[in-house]
Amino acid sequence: MSENMLQADPNLSLDPKRLEELKAFRDGFSRLRLVYQFGIDEVMTKINILKTEFEHSHKYSPIEHVSSRLKSPESIIEKMQRRGGPLSLTAIREKIQDIAGVRIVCSFISDVYQIADMLSAQPDIEVIEVKDYIKDPKPNGYKSLHLIVKVPVFLSTGVEDAYIEIQFRTIGMDFWASLEHKIYYKFDQAIPTEVLAELGEAADIANRLDLKMERIHDEVQELHPTSNTEDAHEIELPSTLALNEFLSRD
Repeated sequence: MSENMLQADPNLSLDPKRLEELKAFRDGFSRLRLVYQFGIDEVMTKINILKTEFEHSHKYSPIEHVSSRLKSPESIIEKMQRRGGPLSLTAIREKIQDIAGVRIVCSFISDVYQIADMLSAQPDIEVIEVKDYIKDPKPNGYKSLHLIVKVPVFLSTGVEDAYIEIQFRTIGMDFWASLEHKIYYKFDQAIPTEVLAELGEAADIANRLDLKMERIHDEVQELHPTSNTEDAHEIELPSTLALNEFLSRD
């Protein structure tokens, strides 16, 4: 169901009151999705700040890349219909907490928990639910850390809360999940048993690779620790001459 499909069908004979109700729902639905998009923007800003700060101060960022998505009107309506009950804006807010989603792909498993802790500790983020599919993978081998967080969105009319699902994965986990998703729909959600077994084996291989690469990373860090420039503001230039030289450089 697209935004236009939420409008009244001109071929239907509806009384003015019903048309007004449909228009009110359409407008409210559009505004609801807008609030969730603003919520995504808030979370993306926080993540990009962390990523840039790590790259600048630590010369290494645990965040490889970030993506986001907002559920389509069709997906929201279909999910509400599957769950039953009234199709109202209040029910949508209460029953669907993954309308807005952000995915953070990290280098290593330890990075996943580090970034999750950093975001969770921010005062304007409230963690509502945690699902750790890394420590307790799904039966098909899926691994990811899921957080449902609530963030305030400051509008001209006041503050509204948006629920955002944040998924944290390693590169290996994300690669596996992306392929599994494609296979899932290739077989119209009915994957043959032998393919499921191979996917489970692939998930184990990806996990072993994650652990091996993290061990190698830790060994390299011990041999060549990463320099940290976060205290550079405490360093003083030795002379005015040094300052002039510094300012003259590109």
